[in-house]
Amino acid sequence: MLRMDVIDRNNVTVTGRSDGPTLLLAHGFGCDQNLWRLVLPTLAERFRVVLFDYVGSGRADPAAWDPERYSSLDGYAEDVLEVCAELDLTDAVFVGHSVSAMVGVLAAAREPERFGKLVMLAPSPRYIDDPADGYVGGFTAEDIDELLASLDSNYLGWSAAMAPVIMGNPERPELGQELTNSFCATDPAMAAVFARTTFLSDTRAELASVTVPTLVLDCTTDVIAPPEVGAFVHAAVPGSRLVTLPATGHCPQLSAPEATAEQIVAFAGAPR
Repeated sequence: MLRMDVIDRNNVTVTGRSDGPTLLLAHGFGCDQNLWRLVLPTLAERFRVVLFDYVGSGRADPAAWDPERYSSLDGYAEDVLEVCAELDLTDAVFVGHSVSAMVGVLAAAREPERFGKLVMLAPSPRYIDDPADGYVGGFTAEDIDELLASLDSNYLGWSAAMAPVIMGNPERPELGQELTNSFCATDPAMAAVFARTTFLSDTRAELASVTVPTLVLDCTTDVIAPPEVGAFVHAAVPGSRLVTLPATGHCPQLSAPEATAEQIVAFAGAPR
C-alpha cells in the first residue's frame, strides 16, 4: 500500500498504460504538472505516466514547505526520489523541464537504479554567463540580481511582466497568460526561494556524471536557455543526443506540443 503522505504531499498523478514503460514528468520553476497536459494524451497512449508537483508549487501540500530544504536543488531531487520510492519506480524515463532537467541529473546520480533514460527539455545548468571560461548562460550576474530584486518587491507584477517573455510566442498571448496565471498561483515566499535556487544554481560539473541515454531538447529561440546552453549540455553529457525543436520560447510542451511529444515518444520508446 502507498504511503499517502508522499502521494498527497506532491499531488502525484498516475495515468496512461499500466503495462507500459514509465515516464516521470517534472515541471520547472513557477509551473506545475498542468503544463504537461497538451503532450499527455500522446504520451499516455504508449507509457505509464507519473506527474507530480514539487512542494511549493501547484497543488502540493504547502504544509510540507521547508525553505532550507528547497534552497538547494538537492531538496527538489529529494522530492523526485521520494516519489520514485513510493511508486517503486526503477528504470523510469525522467523528463525534466528547465531547471528540473538538472534536478533529474542530481537524482540519477544519487539513485541510478531509478532511471533508465533522461530527457532534458530546455535545460540550463547555469543561467549566469561565466566569462572566465566563455560559458554563455543567457544572463549577466547583474541581470539575475535585478530579476530577483524585482520578484521580491512585486511578485505579481514581476509574473505579469516576465511570464510572456519566458513563454515567447507573442502572437499567441494566451500562452503567456497561462504561464502568468501559473506563476501568480504560487505563494510569493515559496516562489522567491525556488527562483533563487534556480537562477543562482550551477550544476555544470554534474553533467559528466550522467551514465544513461540522454536526449537534450532545445528550441530555436529561448531567452531563458539560448541555443548555446543546449549545445553545452549536449557536449557535457556523455553520449547524449541534441534535437532542436521547431519551437520558440521556453515551454515547448505548450507552444509545440506535437513536436515535443513526438521526440519524447521516439526516444523513450526506443531500446536502450
